Amino acid sequence: MIVAFSVSPSGGDDDGGVSEAVARAVRVVRESGLPNETNAMFTNIEGEWDEVMDVVKRAVEAAGEGSPRVSLVLKADIRPGLTGQLSAKVQRVEERLAGS
Repeated sequence: MIVAFSVSPSGGDDDGGVSEAVARAVRVVRESGLPNETNAMFTNIEGEWDEVMDVVKRAVEAAGEGSPRVSLVLKADIRPGLTGQLSAKVQRVEERLAGS
């Protein structure tokens, strides 16, 4: 499965801003060892259901340190048995673009 998620704290007293909280969340994802990528809007992570959701939970907790409230947006592509789709999905589109 691939999960795209975005997490943002609100209402805290932390002067580090949202980028510091997001960095804590992304650090959790990168240290997980699962395939992942981060862009301007989301962090994408690929793996089995339980391992991905565990990482998302820990990332939300990390982002929420010092904040009474956290917002989470999550989208999942659940395709059991497939791996390597984080890059393969993009590659299929690029191949179609190159063929036009």
